[in-house]
Amino acid sequence: MRKSLVQVLGFVLSTLGWLFVSCTLAMDYWRVLFVGGKGGSWMIKASWYWSNLWRDCVTDTSSVTNCRDYDVLWAVTPYVQGVRGLLMAGMSLGFVAAVLCFIGMDCTYIGGSGEHKDKILLSGAAFHFVGGVSALAAYCLYTNRVASAAFSPAADRSVIRYGIGTPIFLGLAGNFFIILGSVLYAVTIIPTRMLSVCAARAEASPSYGQRTASKSLYTTAYRAPSGRSSGSRVSSISHDTRDKIPARDTFV
Repeated sequence: MRKSLVQVLGFVLSTLGWLFVSCTLAMDYWRVLFVGGKGGSWMIKASWYWSNLWRDCVTDTSSVTNCRDYDVLWAVTPYVQGVRGLLMAGMSLGFVAAVLCFIGMDCTYIGGSGEHKDKILLSGAAFHFVGGVSALAAYCLYTNRVASAAFSPAADRSVIRYGIGTPIFLGLAGNFFIILGSVLYAVTIIPTRMLSVCAARAEASPSYGQRTASKSLYTTAYRAPSGRSSGSRVSSISHDTRDKIPARDTFV
């Protein structure tokens, strides 16, 4: 019962994490910059420059937004293409992992025997972990490029220095849930498999000890005596000698 509860908790956490990651793909303000503001008793015009994985936009105080979409794939900045690819790969692995984990959980009635379900669940946990690491690499890549452009002393002053937006933090929280869910899956499988292996070895060790003991008793029971008699000495000498008796002396 406790094993099933832990697996259900892992399924909920991993699914919630992938939901967060998928939401960040459609969210705005991956990077944002606020320019202008209120000065004294006069309202100065302000603007918000922001970007996501699909376009660059600017919004002013009159709530007018002007955007420039990324029309052509090869015209996009290379690191944005890398972030897209890592997120898509991670989400694909997460979908496969969710299906495998659903089949391999103990509370479901599909997947075969218990040992077979454990193997399926372990495969799903591995897919969750790899997909979570892929998505985490995407967010870290985006954050690194934004931070390096903002804090690099060699950067041009005319370049807009963006800050990190909300989707990055939401995606990092989702990655934490995904990896935690994969760990919970593994915790319910690895100890039981280790216990089964140890039990199999424990069952095999007494039989091996009995065979060894019986073999030693047999060797002890039929061991030749240390002190040899004179007859045995003579027989051994006769067997050890290499001189053959001539055929004509055998009748004497």
